[in-house]
Amino acid sequence: MPLKDQIGFTKNGPALASPDEVNRLREFVNLKLAARGFPIVGKESDYPFLDLGRSLIASFQEKTRLLSDYLCPADAAIDAYLHDYLGEEIINDVFPDRKHLVPGGALVAERHGITRMLSLPPDADEFKSSILSSYRVHQGVCHNPASDRRTTEGVFHVTEGGLPIPADKKSVPKIAFARLLKAALNPPQEIMTLPFTGTSPDPAKVFISILLRPVVAPEVPGVSPEKSMEVRFFAPGNLVSNLDFVERIFGNAGDPYLPQNDAGLDVDHWSGHTGCVILAPHLIELTKKAVGLPHWDQATERQRRDGMCWQDENEKYNDGSAFKVVCRDLNGVIVTLIADNYFGYSKKEIKSQISYATNLFGGCEEEHSGGALAFPRFNLGDSYILDSKYLADGHTYAELQTSYADLIDFRPEGYGVDRNWRQVIFLPEDARLDLLEQRATWQTNGEAQSLKLLAGYTYFYPCGLKVHLQKHPHAPSWRLVGTEAEGTFCYKPCTVSGGGKSEISKSLVSALLSGPYYVQNLKEDLDQVEVIFQRDFSTRYKSGDTSDQRGLLDMSRTLGSVIRLLTPSEEYSQEYNAWLTTIPQHIRALV
Repeated sequence: MPLKDQIGFTKNGPALASPDEVNRLREFVNLKLAARGFPIVGKESDYPFLDLGRSLIASFQEKTRLLSDYLCPADAAIDAYLHDYLGEEIINDVFPDRKHLVPGGALVAERHGITRMLSLPPDADEFKSSILSSYRVHQGVCHNPASDRRTTEGVFHVTEGGLPIPADKKSVPKIAFARLLKAALNPPQEIMTLPFTGTSPDPAKVFISILLRPVVAPEVPGVSPEKSMEVRFFAPGNLVSNLDFVERIFGNAGDPYLPQNDAGLDVDHWSGHTGCVILAPHLIELTKKAVGLPHWDQATERQRRDGMCWQDENEKYNDGSAFKVVCRDLNGVIVTLIADNYFGYSKKEIKSQISYATNLFGGCEEEHSGGALAFPRFNLGDSYILDSKYLADGHTYAELQTSYADLIDFRPEGYGVDRNWRQVIFLPEDARLDLLEQRATWQTNGEAQSLKLLAGYTYFYPCGLKVHLQKHPHAPSWRLVGTEAEGTFCYKPCTVSGGGKSEISKSLVSALLSGPYYVQNLKEDLDQVEVIFQRDFSTRYKSGDTSDQRGLLDMSRTLGSVIRLLTPSEEYSQEYNAWLTTIPQHIRALV
């Protein structure tokens, strides 16, 4: 599949890089709407192909009508699995008039960019509904879903009858899942409105779907080919932005109705697993009784613990909070209903389904990991000469001239300028940087040379150390800041949500506070600080316990431990608490 259709990029950059390409995609979207019998957005005269292809569209509509009961291979596998899993009795009870258990008549977004185009009306810069606000911005589109949560408490529900259900997940009876599925397949008309047609007199109300092929096992050259699963993602029209989000992470796998996109025919690369995700934020309005949960008196101990029973008929399922309910077993099909439009749940569910596939496939693992390449950075003050430890590496300006003549424009004065980035300057190893004079100085063939130091420029020494000018965040002063060439790869493998992956890559600058600090008399204040440092804290407890012999500056103490040490407590003796009250506040802050 071309990268243009899969991830929206060509070898020359973004596929939608010009207004003409955007207009062509808009005409294509209108063609899809017309082919499905929906009114187009805009004037037909602006899209001459629609008039020219009227008979072609009519023919397509008739074929669509005749094949209305036909499911693409992926949907057929999901439908067959649900029928088999739920059983004939539940199917006849909950779905007496429904043939298929997947969203019918969904509009397929078969190439990258369609979902983003559908996220906003072409003649407006915003779209708002009860669950979403979208805005057109210079970079593309900004989506602001009503739900923007980070918690996972009470979110994960698993249907009974399949694989074992972990103790920290909520166990859902099959009948409850079936009724939740029925409600998911019949969302309120309000959230079915397609944003692209939001300003039209008769907006389209339809499900949107995409096909994904996330990788389950990467290729091992000469050993095994890449393996991927197939995932069908459905959303009511209002939530097409969620599809845009996951498409930009996992790519678009094309039209699921075409044989070349049928994973079942791709025996070399299909892992044998099929996933389905249906967004249904309205499920939080259902009551426990309506979905078939038992009364408290008839409930099991686990159902009572999980809240899968009711005492009041008006009790909402999951207390009216967002959740996702999963149905899966060893057959290799997994179906998830997400009762929320928080983007994170959409992405994480694909990751969860990949993890399910890896567990069944074997020999691979969906790794929840993260990290950063961290480079040490130092405040060099207002002047700097290259440290001897860097000179010992042996890298010289002459070596730069020999190795990088094609990349660096070397000047007769003895410095170089990057040919692509003119604000990157290369200095000789003997260059001295002086912020007060705002100059870099060095010797070239016995003659003194200099260059003005400018903010926004980066100055490289031959060893790779780079220096730039940086203003103090809360003072008018500037300083030289150096960054080492060799970094440390910080990596956290096999963790979970909330495990601290992103924290590894976050700068510590935001954790540092700067501002004015009052010192009454520096020598006297430091003398008081020294008294506190040298104090014996082992006698502070009222109970007489002296086992904690650590000093205030002991390496095992944390900042929190020091704060507790200098804060009065009922555990401390009266004498110690009285001593704490004698410490002036500015001395405590200095400590």
